[in-house]
Amino acid sequence: MTETLIVTEPADVRPAAGRLPRKNNPEETKQHILLAAVAEFSASGLSGARVDTIAERTRTSKRMIYYYFGSKEQLYFAVLEKLYGEIRSTESHLHLDELPPVEAIRRLVEFTFDHHDHNVDFVRIVNIENIHHGNHIRQSEAITSVNSSIVQTIARILQRGVEEGVFRSDLDPLDVHMMMSSFCFYRVSNRYTFSTIHQTDLTAPATRDRHKALICEVILRYVCL
Repeated sequence: MTETLIVTEPADVRPAAGRLPRKNNPEETKQHILLAAVAEFSASGLSGARVDTIAERTRTSKRMIYYYFGSKEQLYFAVLEKLYGEIRSTESHLHLDELPPVEAIRRLVEFTFDHHDHNVDFVRIVNIENIHHGNHIRQSEAITSVNSSIVQTIARILQRGVEEGVFRSDLDPLDVHMMMSSFCFYRVSNRYTFSTIHQTDLTAPATRDRHKALICEVILRYVCL
């Protein structure tokens, strides 16, 4: 059951007694809440996450969290938008359109690998959303819109590569995006089961470096003539 508390008076948005005072900066407060929510949803899932725990971590109050986000489910929704927005925003600063096609693909693959490797919470929450059949993402025009940007970027890179005679002309940018994402995602999402079953350590630096080079080579061999 979705927890919801209606709060109509902004005056109620104050730290509870005994908690550290905060500057009156609503956006900063919301960001602190979102960061704590990422950790809580990642650890406990949508059903198991507790708003009380998020309030404790942020030295705010449950009432304040409901004032800003409305309900636990809406807070989870905001977390999804935050995480997808961050990866797409960072990609937009890679200046891929300014690089030669081969180098642009390599940089994008390396970035995707590093992002997933360093952001385990992102991988876990995407897995959680898949458990819920993508129901929350389906309701977000923002997530759909922001994620279309990476496919468009890959399409431009591939087209430049075709025009320069270095890439195949029959490539689907969505396939390329899925190829690079799937490997980078799997080695994080399944690191414990895979490492245990095959008696290896996917977190070992040498393994990590080898896998990063491997996925770059796989993608480039696929797209190049």
